Amino acid sequence: MPDQPALLPRNPDAVNFPPFETEDLRANLVRFLDTPFDWPADQPMLVGNFRWGVYAFFDYDGEPIYVGQTNERLRTRIRRHLTNQRTDAVAMSVLDPFEVLDIEVWPLPQFQDAPRSDAAARQHLDALERLITEQAVQNSQFKAILNEKDPPPGLLSVKAPRSSRGRIVSERVFELRSHPDFRLARRAQILSRLAQVISERKVQGGLRRVLLTQAKRLQWLASRRYEALGGAASVATEHEDDDAG
Repeated sequence: MPDQPALLPRNPDAVNFPPFETEDLRANLVRFLDTPFDWPADQPMLVGNFRWGVYAFFDYDGEPIYVGQTNERLRTRIRRHLTNQRTDAVAMSVLDPFEVLDIEVWPLPQFQDAPRSDAAARQHLDALERLITEQAVQNSQFKAILNEKDPPPGLLSVKAPRSSRGRIVSERVFELRSHPDFRLARRAQILSRLAQVISERKVQGGLRRVLLTQAKRLQWLASRRYEALGGAASVATEHEDDDAG
């Protein structure tokens, strides 16, 4: 068997390719969205190809941080959040794609062929989003997530269908991002951006709620890190000769 030619390193100045972490996210996101999902049909469907469904994002502590719905395909909506950065949530610094470790989706196969104007399908989708949001808030230690708006109101009650959950971060990226000091710096940066957005625009209360929730998340992580490294016992005592020449 002939020797394989050595792969030449890519020159970032000459080739249009994204940074490693962006490339890694896209590859792992595609892998998750291409996971087969059994449903009442002859062949399994890829989870990202379901048109109707609800999705939730989880951070590196397993904390639910964002819930959404779609009737244009789970693949399209989730990719828009995490890769194209063309959603209000990302543009307004409500959602940081770097915070997302896991995704869980709840497809609604029974409405796969329903048009977007189908009233029954829309009511069911809204009800499922309310349910998943309520569960996310209950399971959050902050009793809040980072959604700027609440789910659409309604009286319909539904049960959560079978879901699919997966990680969209490789072990290499996990090692880079999971360090608490990295996460503190990133979270503080996003909090600062969000505060800047609020200071420059006339915003609704939902965005200020996100700011408050994000501030609590930052404080909790900083406190956990501080206590883990010794807390008050780790603080040095100042001496008179500390500044001596």
